[in-house]
Amino acid sequence: METYRRLLRYLRPYLWPHFSLAMICMLGFSSTNGAVPFLVQHVFDDIFARKDQHALFYFPFVIIGLFAFRGLTNFGQSYLTDYVGLRIVNDVRNALNHHLQTLSLSFFQRHPTGTLISRVNSDVALVRAALTDSVASLIRDAMSLIVLIVVVFLKDWVLAVIASIVFPASILPILRLTRKIKRFTRRGQVTTGTLTNLLQESIQGNRIVKAFGMEQYESERFTGENQKLFKQSIRASRMRSVVQPAMELLASFGIGEMVWYSGFSVIGGGRTPGEFWAFMTAMFLMYQPFRNLTRTYTAIQQGIVGAERVFEILDEQPEIRTRASASPAAPFSQEIEFQKVSFGYGRKLVLRNIDLKIRAGEMVALVGVSGVGKSTLGDLIPRFYDVGSGRITIDGVDIRDVTLESLRSQIGIVTQNTFLFNDTVRNNIAYGDPTRDMEHIVAAARAAHAHDFIIAMPQGYDTFIGEMGTRLSGGQRQRLAIARALLKNAPILILDEATSSLDSESERLVQEALELLMVGRTVLVIAHRLSTIRKANRIVVLVDGSIVEEGTHEELLARKSEYSRLYTLQLLEDDKNPRSKTLH
Repeated sequence: METYRRLLRYLRPYLWPHFSLAMICMLGFSSTNGAVPFLVQHVFDDIFARKDQHALFYFPFVIIGLFAFRGLTNFGQSYLTDYVGLRIVNDVRNALNHHLQTLSLSFFQRHPTGTLISRVNSDVALVRAALTDSVASLIRDAMSLIVLIVVVFLKDWVLAVIASIVFPASILPILRLTRKIKRFTRRGQVTTGTLTNLLQESIQGNRIVKAFGMEQYESERFTGENQKLFKQSIRASRMRSVVQPAMELLASFGIGEMVWYSGFSVIGGGRTPGEFWAFMTAMFLMYQPFRNLTRTYTAIQQGIVGAERVFEILDEQPEIRTRASASPAAPFSQEIEFQKVSFGYGRKLVLRNIDLKIRAGEMVALVGVSGVGKSTLGDLIPRFYDVGSGRITIDGVDIRDVTLESLRSQIGIVTQNTFLFNDTVRNNIAYGDPTRDMEHIVAAARAAHAHDFIIAMPQGYDTFIGEMGTRLSGGQRQRLAIARALLKNAPILILDEATSSLDSESERLVQEALELLMVGRTVLVIAHRLSTIRKANRIVVLVDGSIVEEGTHEELLARKSEYSRLYTLQLLEDDKNPRSKTLH
């Protein structure tokens, strides 16, 4: 119940006027249920039995007026409930998305994208059913039931007592089935997330799927998971389907007994046919809201499953947060310093006792074989992760003592795996500052050697580039990323394998753009291709997460140690592969 109480907080902003008006409409609609049995009694007794022509004249208008009122109030409660429900769905999805943006990178490494998408979509839909739809049903059907119970007791208290025993007894099997339905709902939501993840991966990675001829494999993976979801859903559906027949069967015993008892009473003159049909009408009208309430209970249990999965995300705390005592970072002017920094993913230590200074205006390159911690070291500066021990300072201030926003505003990043959005060229370049005018956007594109290919596109700067920039070549994507970094104009620049996997011509253009981007900035270059870092002020060599040597290109070659070994290995590799990029 704690989950449901927490869920009700999302209803609070809409209590007035929308939900309150919906409740008024529901009460109006429900209260008229009690009038129907009396109308039935008067039809049978006044019109059919007594042949009252005066009653025959005005009764049709009473019936039309009653059902017109019911139709109006039913529309009001339905529309207003939908409005509130859709607003709550909107609010919960916004809250989820906003919270997801605050979570650390490690969270997204632990949770597949498809699973998170499933929670934002299908789980939130369950929340709506449990909240507005169920609350509306509870109020409407409970009110109808109360009114009709009063009517049947007024009509015949003996039959009413029989009904009050039979109807509650029919709910017993539902309570047991609902627990199983809830369990299958949770399993189904987990499978839905897996299914969404498989679909997303196969669509985004379609190029690789086709290249390796794995279309059938991906189809079979999806079919298997989809079949699993079908089995879980059909088992839950089978249990839900049992509920109504079980209720009807149990109710039939009570209704049969009431028909037998009241039938003898009518035959013996104890009550009129109108009174009999009025009572039976009330009983049949009672059955619908009673059945609805059992369905509502099932929907609430399913909605709680969705709410629990939603709250699991909302309760997740970001590992990287701005401290309450943090202040905005001053403009960078002196140096970045790593002091005895160690870091690991879980129990695996990636960086060990790193001591490193990067002075303002300096270009420092990190080199080493794959997996030695080069990119991780770069990720620590903008606090994508926090150090395990030691500290990183900018101008002598621990980066954990400044706000995240002010820290990251001073850092530009260009990576090997350039991420572009399915948006226009203009919006991708101006992503960090959407308020920048066209003049500055074009200037950044020109500086990144991107202007010429942009204006050659169908709509120029207003051309949509596809998901992750799939309509562009690798070099074009990289130059847009450089233009984006140029427009941000941050004093600290991190280049992570920025020219990797490009052909010679694209590399030349990207390298020229990068050289312009690096002017007047403090640059940390993470490189595998040693040919791209010969101009660095210092080259830092990492082995197994530790710094083993540093110096200029010439100094390190002269030492004939780790850097020299890496350099020689690349020369040999290029000799074996003439099509690869050569070292200069």
